[in-house]
Amino acid sequence: MNFQQLKIIRESARCNYNLTEVANTLFTSQSGVSRHIRELEEELGIEIFIRRGKRLLGMTEPGKELLVVAERILNDASNIRRLANVFTNNDTGQLVIATTHTQARYSLPPVIKAFRSLYPQVRLVLNQGTPDEIVAMLHSGEADIGIASEQLINDSSLAAFSYYRWHHSVIVPEHHPLTQEPVITLEMLNAEPLITYRQGITGRSRLDRAFQAVGMSPDITLSAQDSDVIKTYVELGLGVGIVADMSFDPVRDKGLVRLNAEHLFEANTVWLGLKKGQLQRNYAWKFIQLCNTELSLDDIKDKVFSDSDEAVIDYQI
Repeated sequence: MNFQQLKIIRESARCNYNLTEVANTLFTSQSGVSRHIRELEEELGIEIFIRRGKRLLGMTEPGKELLVVAERILNDASNIRRLANVFTNNDTGQLVIATTHTQARYSLPPVIKAFRSLYPQVRLVLNQGTPDEIVAMLHSGEADIGIASEQLINDSSLAAFSYYRWHHSVIVPEHHPLTQEPVITLEMLNAEPLITYRQGITGRSRLDRAFQAVGMSPDITLSAQDSDVIKTYVELGLGVGIVADMSFDPVRDKGLVRLNAEHLFEANTVWLGLKKGQLQRNYAWKFIQLCNTELSLDDIKDKVFSDSDEAVIDYQI
């Protein structure tokens, strides 16, 4: 039994049992992958995979148990490497943050500026994506920290910490009739063409729930991933925008008016996510603390390493 065989077991599950994808991920041949699987099954005396001909369809019960152990072994091996780095290169290295456009553009700049002043030798990488993509990057080891309003809190293999709360705001061009209304209602918005975020990002689910709760189906004429894109099309007069409140700057967004919508839609929480059981460099813990100053190092580590044996762990070693 060797690490390559354990990696193949792990990647087979992650790649939906497509051995071509497994081979590409591990930079080896498909025949080599098949050989390693066969040799491991012969060594252990069990069938790891359910097969139909040469195709893998899933894992047997012994295979599922083996996957849990393989994940743990690969995790421990990765943590040994990380542990060495913690003591030998404490203030140098790379920190990869996976986040949405909204967080990268509006909430993170002051945090990153503060972090850079503390760790000038650490290279920061911002990978932007949807919440689902951010979770996938954490699972695969492509990112150290994930930041998003959706999904992170719902994944049991992640330790999630609150960052801050925010609301949606309505934005309209100057002189739009809604600017004359003392209070905006869902009925008013339902009568307008709307421009907002696409499904799955920046609290879109809360917008949908608010309208559904009163039996309304708003006319969302355009949906986008980027707040700046939404504001651009609102400026063109194509509709009424609903955006994250922190994305509106009255100086930069001249020509637009922000209308309060806190009474219409649930508040959103931005979450910071880390893989459970994953040892981090000291500067990664510090980044979390810069985002949430109320968290102690013990608070963070206790949550990351609690029940880590039961978490699904993915690392590259």
